[in-house]
Amino acid sequence: KTVVIDNSSAFRYHDEIPLVVPEVNADAMQGQLLIANPNCTTAIAAMALWPIHQKYKLKKVIVSTYQAASGAGAAGMTELFEGTKAHLNGEEVKNEVFAHPLPFNVIPHIDAFQPNGYTKEEMKVVWETQKIFGSKEIACSCTAVRIPILRAHSEAITIETEEVITIETE
Repeated sequence: KTVVIDNSSAFRYHDEIPLVVPEVNADAMQGQLLIANPNCTTAIAAMALWPIHQKYKLKKVIVSTYQAASGAGAAGMTELFEGTKAHLNGEEVKNEVFAHPLPFNVIPHIDAFQPNGYTKEEMKVVWETQKIFGSKEIACSCTAVRIPILRAHSEAITIETEEVITIETE
């Protein structure tokens, strides 16, 4: 029996195809021949949020992502590298991959804007978190910012839970 794990976004939002982070919802893979893999920023957040959700039930999640040029592939990394050289040499910085020149800049615009004012990249985190956790009741918001580094995304996450968490909580 062959199982396909799709790393593209082609099947992430199909109701009949499980969206899986194995450490969170491995049971969703049972009997499936096709499994979708979430966006990298969603996977990172899910790993940190799942144990909290299990114990305290997430009510609200606010995610700010700071994404490297590598998120736009080799072309994005090349554009950052070449643009940085051009800037340091006092030359014009050209941008084709990113909405604006990335060297020495941050760009709060990754992917296309959606009718609700968020970008598709930001909505991926919302849609995928809710699907993986099996709850559309988790209020999610995301801001995605492209930053001028070659590799390594980071995230800042603020949460509100149904149950109280105190310093004495285990």
